[in-house]
Amino acid sequence: MATLVFSTVGTALGGPVGGAIGSLVGSQFDAAIFGSPNRQGARLKELEVTTSSYGQPLPRHFGRMRVAGQMIWAAELTEHSETLGGGKGAPSVTTYSYSASFAVALSSRPILALGRIWADGRLLRGAEGDLKVGGTLRIHTGHGDQACDPLILAAEGEALCPAHRDLAYVVFEDLDLSEYYNHIPALTFEVIADERFDLSGVIGDLVEDIDAAVPLESFGGLSCDGSLADILQVIAQVEPLCTDAGRDRLVIARERLQTSPIALTEAAISAQDGDFGAATGFSRSRAAPGEQPLSVLRYFDRDRDYLPGVQHATGRAIAGEPRALELPAALDAATARSLIERIRRRIDWSRDRISWRTSELDCDVAPGASVTFPGLPGLWRVEAWEWRDSGIEISATRRVPTGADAPPRLATDPGRINPQPDLPPGQTALVALELPYDAATGTPDSARPIAALSSSTANWSGAALFADRGDGGLLPLGPSGRMRSIVGTASTALPPASALLFDRASTLEVRLTGADLQLASASLRQLAEGANLALVGDEIIQFAGALPLGGGTWRLTGFLRGRGGTETAIGTHLPGEPFVLLDRKAVALDPAIVGTGSERRSWRQGAEIPSRSPSRSALKASHCARWHRSTLVSQDWRTAPCARRGHAAHGATGHGRTGSTCPWSNRRRAIS
Repeated sequence: MATLVFSTVGTALGGPVGGAIGSLVGSQFDAAIFGSPNRQGARLKELEVTTSSYGQPLPRHFGRMRVAGQMIWAAELTEHSETLGGGKGAPSVTTYSYSASFAVALSSRPILALGRIWADGRLLRGAEGDLKVGGTLRIHTGHGDQACDPLILAAEGEALCPAHRDLAYVVFEDLDLSEYYNHIPALTFEVIADERFDLSGVIGDLVEDIDAAVPLESFGGLSCDGSLADILQVIAQVEPLCTDAGRDRLVIARERLQTSPIALTEAAISAQDGDFGAATGFSRSRAAPGEQPLSVLRYFDRDRDYLPGVQHATGRAIAGEPRALELPAALDAATARSLIERIRRRIDWSRDRISWRTSELDCDVAPGASVTFPGLPGLWRVEAWEWRDSGIEISATRRVPTGADAPPRLATDPGRINPQPDLPPGQTALVALELPYDAATGTPDSARPIAALSSSTANWSGAALFADRGDGGLLPLGPSGRMRSIVGTASTALPPASALLFDRASTLEVRLTGADLQLASASLRQLAEGANLALVGDEIIQFAGALPLGGGTWRLTGFLRGRGGTETAIGTHLPGEPFVLLDRKAVALDPAIVGTGSERRSWRQGAEIPSRSPSRSALKASHCARWHRSTLVSQDWRTAPCARRGHAAHGATGHGRTGSTCPWSNRRRAIS
């Protein structure tokens, strides 16, 4: 801001006149610093990823932007091991997983909040603040009363742990890396720094005594990772930023303070040799167009998850590569198209220039002021003025007439992306049972315990299974995998029927756990080959017809009853009992770990649990085909009876413990 400096020095040496001269000299230095309006600006960066570069400056962010950040602290990876099997002489398998704790700096100025987070291009944190994998996230907004992060404080000690005030950063604690091939993923963050901002917020306290309340309403966000001069140079191509330092403070874009243009007096004639407009007192010219006029705007498209976007101005195509303005701002496609059209038209109109000599000094006629000239049409913007022996010489450019910068009514295409689904964490539903003896796969003495797990949404990462053999210890059974079983509840009671005849009269309505889960009809030939085998309550059936009723509800018809020796359960059905499609999606459990006692129980630890903490959720369900009275176990381990027998066990959201227990009923009848 050399204009301010020279104005101050000039006023001290020569009073108001010296200040005016200093303002003129300083404006020339400012032009050298900020560059001409044709400068393209720094190249717009593609979406970067989190790095860790010592000494790298941290950018300032305004509005809402997607940023990468700098890693400023990290602990060693934490290894977690789990041994499966090993009972009754069977081999054991040990699996390993890893988690990481680290901190990432986001902005060198405070922010309001944090939105979504992407890891390796996939959503790690949704718009509602839910982490898609296990771990804990703490957000430090960077305000003046910010305290030290407890994890970093415990690891480094008070002497080596700064509070990082005026620095917005996040800390991940025990972030599960199994989804990212056991390495810290490339992260980008949606930073919400301000609800609204203007140019004065961008300049901040770097310049004192300044009026820069220039609205930037078209900007949804802005990133400043260079000098103030660099960002002002870019913004000046979108919004004219003529600078006036002729008074007690620096004023940017003075025309916004005017209610009407200033009418200048008649031009003064100069008798000196070499002065412009010797006979008229003014000189008007039109500059030649550039060889490559500015016609392309690159920006961050906020409707496409802040991916870089490009908009072109209308006009005649010119050979060669068009000039582009790199604007590090978040815009929508329609706004970006409107901006480049306005910029193109303003540049074209500003080629009309005038030099005007007047004999009157008006302090309001300063750089950025809007003026009119006697006998000349249109509005003009003062770019500079100079006090000379022959009078006050004013340089001005033509302003765009009202309506002339309106963009054409053309369709704006922002392009298409495949948006990342931002689904809430799916709750885990579990039905555990022991299948009857199957001569094709086992022996009469071998147990076949399975667990059918599902979820209400496709955004389900599976669950970890544990067995409780009655002694209070949890034995790991391994992960369930991500494939959802077809699990639900019966909305109606299945009527009694003969196990020896094809049941054409009965119907059964079931409501599946997820509305997107599907059932399919089967022919009699397919039924004979074992299709559509399902557990309803305590009875195993086969169904021929499956009619969707909407909302995850299906009507089943055409039954084979009492399969697998479950004839005794034909007349025991009640609404609300569990329904499980017995396909290959269920998880086979290790009988050696489950045990043979009558009080065996299964636990699941849902993958949607946000952190590794003592309050992790767990759900218990019996491994039996016959369901008896159940108990729910709350977070404080108080028990309460289930409302109805035969309910499938459903998981919680990660804030408590629930479970169900029942005696084990071994079945040794073969599936017919």
